Amino acid sequence: MSPAADIWASLPVPALLIDADDRILEINAAAEGFLNVSAKSVVGVPIWDQVNVDSPLEEAFARARTYETPLFVNDVDVGGGQRAPLQCALQIAPLQGAPGQMIMLISPRELAGRITQHDSVKSAAKSAIGMAEMLAHEIKNPLAGITGAAQLLSMSLSKDDLELTDLIVEESRRIVKLLEQVEQFGNLSPPDFREVNIHDVLDRARRSALLGFGANMKIIEDYDPSLPMAQGDPDQLLQVVLNLLKNASEAAGNDGGTIRLHSYFEHSFRLRRADGTGRSLPLQVEIIDDGPGLPEAIKADVFDPFVSGRENGTGLGLALVSKIISDHGGSISVTSVPGKTVFRLSLARAPKQTKPKKEV
Repeated sequence: MSPAADIWASLPVPALLIDADDRILEINAAAEGFLNVSAKSVVGVPIWDQVNVDSPLEEAFARARTYETPLFVNDVDVGGGQRAPLQCALQIAPLQGAPGQMIMLISPRELAGRITQHDSVKSAAKSAIGMAEMLAHEIKNPLAGITGAAQLLSMSLSKDDLELTDLIVEESRRIVKLLEQVEQFGNLSPPDFREVNIHDVLDRARRSALLGFGANMKIIEDYDPSLPMAQGDPDQLLQVVLNLLKNASEAAGNDGGTIRLHSYFEHSFRLRRADGTGRSLPLQVEIIDDGPGLPEAIKADVFDPFVSGRENGTGLGLALVSKIISDHGGSISVTSVPGKTVFRLSLARAPKQTKPKKEV
């Protein structure tokens, strides 16, 4: 392999080489994953038939070729193949030494945002664990004493005064219940990793939701049937999906709404750790609802503990979800506008099992 070919294959962003007639000459591995196509299948295909951009670029592209100048386009939705559009930046330039040929680089904005968001999610999860240990030891035991004292006082009080002791007991029990939820952060066992069919997890969560909190919702399955097995703990992943479905159902209110469970494979998504190593997280699961969206005030902190958009919400559900996904080495992100909120989980695929050699 020549140095130029090595560089082409190593580019971390989708790259396409285009001939003088606006047909694709070659794409790199990242572009194969982004467009969900093979390199051989798109050779000779008109570029604008394969790469869908929500802004007319043909004239600007032709001028860049004619005058041999680069073209930069920011914040446009780019899609292609079987994947939904993503907000991207495009960098287009003439290929030196090859008249008429152009190179196009596609930089998905979303992937950078998801990596940044993942770091804050891990930090929030660690904070939640420390808070759980402190609250459990410092608050829960005194509350039991307060509840007991209120119950003893109630035995010698008039009927009118009983309302006050009943309020003390009721509110103390509510706080204890809240603390028990917080304790889940510290008590949650490490994931029991195994091969998991993520569609089985989604189906179990869907059926459970429709029989309970999501009875007023319409839940649509939009799965990639070729998705490989994930590596994870099926029970903990079920808890994650149930929490996200419950949030979407509660946000919709009594009028109900639609939730779409969408799965797909994204070959190009890798998560880089603080130590410089990277991990591929190609399995994508999206929980998409058509509710009112997240309040602007909490969008940036939605995975932090005790941050909630509901009046009586504890703000613990999403913090627990973030901890579980972090323990799985995965990534969780959210994008939200009125009418469309998308929680996206990125998970690792299960290692390929090597077949034992047959004895001769």
